[in-house]
Amino acid sequence: MTKVVQTAGRDALGTESPTSHGGIFGLGGPNDAYAQYFTGQSYLNPLTDPAQTQFIANVTFEPGCRNNWHIHHAEDGGGQILLVTDGEGWYQEWGQPARRLLPGDVVVIPANVKHWHGAAADSWMSHVAFEAPGTACANEWCEPVTDEEYAALSLQ
Repeated sequence: MTKVVQTAGRDALGTESPTSHGGIFGLGGPNDAYAQYFTGQSYLNPLTDPAQTQFIANVTFEPGCRNNWHIHHAEDGGGQILLVTDGEGWYQEWGQPARRLLPGDVVVIPANVKHWHGAAADSWMSHVAFEAPGTACANEWCEPVTDEEYAALSLQ
């Protein structure tokens, strides 16, 4: 009898399977509502109801997927916290070098800081995103991370 070994991100036949990604909180559905702010495919699995409490969601990025530069504005408090749960990715603040992300990494993003985050070119990546409470909070979506900027990350 042949033993079948399933590896992370692949089904029993070794085929890449999106449903095997998403880490401990699961993949969720395609992030269609925000697709215009992403390069590549992302998935969203809401973990809380924003009508009842602070919004928390598991976000999964296919290899090479990243969001546009963006800012979480707030007059007081605010910002975002990312808890990386699966795969490998990148986080970068405007004017700063990119930071490699691995499971267990925590990224505290202060309000009013322009930044982006996403998967490594050769890996899926999932993180739990917490919107930090604050006053007059609003997100501003900016320009995409260019393919040239993104490709240069592998050289770091």
